[in-house]
Amino acid sequence: MIRPRICREPLDIAVLFGGVSSEREISLMSGLAVAGALELAGHNVAGFDPAEVELTALNWRQFDACFIALHGGAGEDGRVQTILEALGVPYTGSDPLASRVAMSKLATKKRLHACDIATPAAVAVSARTNLLDLTRLVRPLGFPIVIKPDNQGCSLGVAVAHCPDELPDCLTEARRYGTSLLAERFIAGREMTVTIVDRELLPVLEIEHSGQLFDFEAKYDSQDTVVRAADADDPAVVAAAQAALAAVEAIDTRGLVRVDVMVDEHQQAWVLELNTVPGMTHRSLAPRAASLAGWDMAQLCDRLVRGCLASHEVVA
Repeated sequence: MIRPRICREPLDIAVLFGGVSSEREISLMSGLAVAGALELAGHNVAGFDPAEVELTALNWRQFDACFIALHGGAGEDGRVQTILEALGVPYTGSDPLASRVAMSKLATKKRLHACDIATPAAVAVSARTNLLDLTRLVRPLGFPIVIKPDNQGCSLGVAVAHCPDELPDCLTEARRYGTSLLAERFIAGREMTVTIVDRELLPVLEIEHSGQLFDFEAKYDSQDTVVRAADADDPAVVAAAQAALAAVEAIDTRGLVRVDVMVDEHQQAWVLELNTVPGMTHRSLAPRAASLAGWDMAQLCDRLVRGCLASHEVVA
């Protein structure tokens, strides 16, 4: 096992970004933003793209920690975390098990259900499921239905079917991003995202957009998407925050996590999913929440690295 050297100031930090998942382009932007922020915080930074270098071939002895800015795929499903643990390298974010559970929307739902945390009803669907069987499977959920890939972020491949006739197009879209899919009951209401750092709740953000879903276009391309700080005393916001905190406890995440929540007209908060490696671009939601808490990007990234070093010392 490779043991990182004793930490001194400034820290030497490796940033992983890019990768081979469908979220590569966003990861590249996140990685550049993180590297710049860590340099601004006074650290020495080296960036690596796992699509171009073999992680086990790197000289990890020269680094104090690794900042994971890999979205989707191996960077978010526990595989990269497993490699770094085997090498004894402190890394930001959740451990392999929590990463693997959070990356699968179906596994997340199973854990949330077991902990009595509200999440929309859903059924597993295969990319090979024919239309007749799909219609039969989703009928108990009622329309509208959300069809989405099980292991995919950035809302890629997500679509809403308002009636059975719209299921084929939704299935086609979801199939572009995976073979394991799910059909989920659509929840109408207020859309919120809750950012948490090591169980510390940051200001809740409420999202307003013109479409039915906060999809990839709404997140990164739309000019009419509005993201604002939610009123902390609003009962709906309190419900969203409580549900998010319960969810991260249930999955046992670590470091920075973003939880997407819908709150319906009855003030019931429904946890949609957890993101254990949230975006870190200038338009990303977690840095916006941190900014409202008074942390700039340099402070946020510095805190995440120091948090992972503290966790590594406790485990070691």
